[in-house]
Amino acid sequence: MSKVIYFYSANERPYGPFSNFSKHGIMLDDLYWKTTEHYFQAQKFVGHQEHMDAVRNTPTPNKAASTGRDRNRPLRSDWEEVKDDVMRKAVLAKFQQHAELNTLLLGTGNAELVENASHDYYWGCGKDGSGKNMLGKILMEVRALLKEAH
Repeated sequence: MSKVIYFYSANERPYGPFSNFSKHGIMLDDLYWKTTEHYFQAQKFVGHQEHMDAVRNTPTPNKAASTGRDRNRPLRSDWEEVKDDVMRKAVLAKFQQHAELNTLLLGTGNAELVENASHDYYWGCGKDGSGKNMLGKILMEVRALLKEAH
């Protein structure tokens, strides 16, 4: 991979839709979720429907994120083990359910995708580029799956 595509804000063009905060709703687990961020954050509370609903019903992805990060809520015990798979499931659904996003992602070819989140060393690249960039890696995995399906 020689080309690198950085993304971060849902409002940036053309790659803003790669953000979990982009306003592209998904159907997952027989429910509609306003954004992949809503889905991801709600999964922290599996087994506690009232907390999942609290996240799902927030008006914005920012509010979903802050509700999901509220440590007064009962975080599922296996969250660290399952969070990557939860993200994969949400991201795959988003790019399967929105044809224009599927086209956008496939159009990146073999470019490396990097979430340019200076404050996030897990999902993003971090301030100094040493982050794990897990969201970028998951997007590249989803891209490969979509290529296979074509």
